[in-house]
Amino acid sequence: MRIIINSSSMVPIYEQITDQIKALIQCGELKANDSLPSVRTLSKELKISALTVKKAYDSLEEDGFTVTIHGKGTYVASVSPQLLLEEQKKELETDLDMAVQKGRRYGISDEDIQSLFQLIMDS
Repeated sequence: MRIIINSSSMVPIYEQITDQIKALIQCGELKANDSLPSVRTLSKELKISALTVKKAYDSLEEDGFTVTIHGKGTYVASVSPQLLLEEQKKELETDLDMAVQKGRRYGISDEDIQSLFQLIMDS
């Protein structure tokens, strides 16, 4: 499992880990019952705090993507691809809503926001 951390990103590190593990599950690289590296192992590999990895793992478990068995480790849960896709759509919707609200705060018209969105989609 390869996770890349962008320390200059505005996205918190635990969210970067969470997002990348969800993507690995969606693409099938991680399958149900596959074990994830221990919190300590991943924190050493990524050179980050174990608490950050723990927060990411807790978030994954909260969302139903992993199961932690005390003393054994964290495993990929049986996740429906549709559930994962819906989760990702929900996150994208939140991000798009934030972008629209920011544009409106800047005084950009809805038509201009739509034009910008279309321009981005076309590139």
